[in-house]
Amino acid sequence: MRRVLAAALAGLILAPAGCGLNVEEPDLFALTRTGPGHALSMVVNSDGAIRCDAGEQKMLSSAQVIQARDLADDLYNDSKRTLTIPRAPGTVYYYRIRMQQGTISFPDLAARRHRELSEATLFAAQAAQRPCGLGG
Repeated sequence: MRRVLAAALAGLILAPAGCGLNVEEPDLFALTRTGPGHALSMVVNSDGAIRCDAGEQKMLSSAQVIQARDLADDLYNDSKRTLTIPRAPGTVYYYRIRMQQGTISFPDLAARRHRELSEATLFAAQAAQRPCGLGG
């Protein structure tokens, strides 16, 4: 009886450890871009999945996954302090990046002075084209 009880307990303890469970990785960030033409929205997951404009989930290339993870790391402090840069004259696109720590909002012109915001605008354009198949 003890062996049966021990085996049952072991099974209960080991079952959640991954035996076929469908565990999802957390999202790195959700990015929206508004401006002339088509608004863009994307959610990037830490396992490399991306969903653009609420469409079908696609996979990023290995290089894009690394780029997205680096970008999330670079934006961590700004998101934690909820960086908000208002629209300025000459703004074409306005970006909002939601992360677990907070939200960053900025116009495209702010990318000139902030390297990490420049990287975010570049990532958005490249990911919109590939793998999402949208215009940059």
